[in-house]
Amino acid sequence: MATRIAGLLRIIGRKPEGSPLVELVRESGLTRPTIHRLLNSLAAEGLLDHEARTGNWVLGPEILLMGSVASARFPLEEIARPSLRRLAGETGESAFFSVRRGAETVCLLREEGSFPVRSFVLHEGVRFPLGVASAGTAIMAFLAEVEQEQLLENWPAHAGQFAEAHTESVVRASLAKTRRAGYSVNPGLVLEGSWGMGAAVFDPSGRPAWALSLTGIEPRFREDRQDSLGRLLMEEAHRITAQLGGRGKDLL
Repeated sequence: MATRIAGLLRIIGRKPEGSPLVELVRESGLTRPTIHRLLNSLAAEGLLDHEARTGNWVLGPEILLMGSVASARFPLEEIARPSLRRLAGETGESAFFSVRRGAETVCLLREEGSFPVRSFVLHEGVRFPLGVASAGTAIMAFLAEVEQEQLLENWPAHAGQFAEAHTESVVRASLAKTRRAGYSVNPGLVLEGSWGMGAAVFDPSGRPAWALSLTGIEPRFREDRQDSLGRLLMEEAHRITAQLGGRGKDLL
């Protein structure tokens, strides 16, 4: 039961506008009567709301309260926000801070850049499989080799809807390039024309647990600009790693 509830909350939490019932049935694999029962129970506890206008199920006010309590224990916004502001200010691109959750990354924070044309692929709550998009690639590249191979051995199932563009060979090459450079580059593989770059943030044990990333349109990520963007990302990732007491890789 707990797994089913957690799964529904994750699906609904992916987008600010929530999800319609038909999407929840399709993505959860649960029957319609089971989902109805769970949704109504969660709504009664304030964890979900049902919007009459759209028919979508959205996260409820109790989730906000829980998040406020959790943020006091994990003051990541206080630590990461200054880096996001510096990145957005210096580059003009939108900057993001994502966390690893199992085999996924979840976007936690966003800071908009000044450049008037933006990519809207990423926002708070969006989840990607590890190895997909710039943050997930930056994190996966610095996992232990055995962990990488566990994800890669059943790659199409892991990558899901992103598997067509993110083939195993493409991902392996991207991981190797990221380890060499210290930062990842996503050349429009999630959405054509929308590019991204990322750098891993390490926990006290030296494991990649978070990532900083930049996203924007393809002309803003031309090859002659990637080195400077990558250097800025790694500098801020190193700064956050140090604040969290982590021991990052020697990327600077």
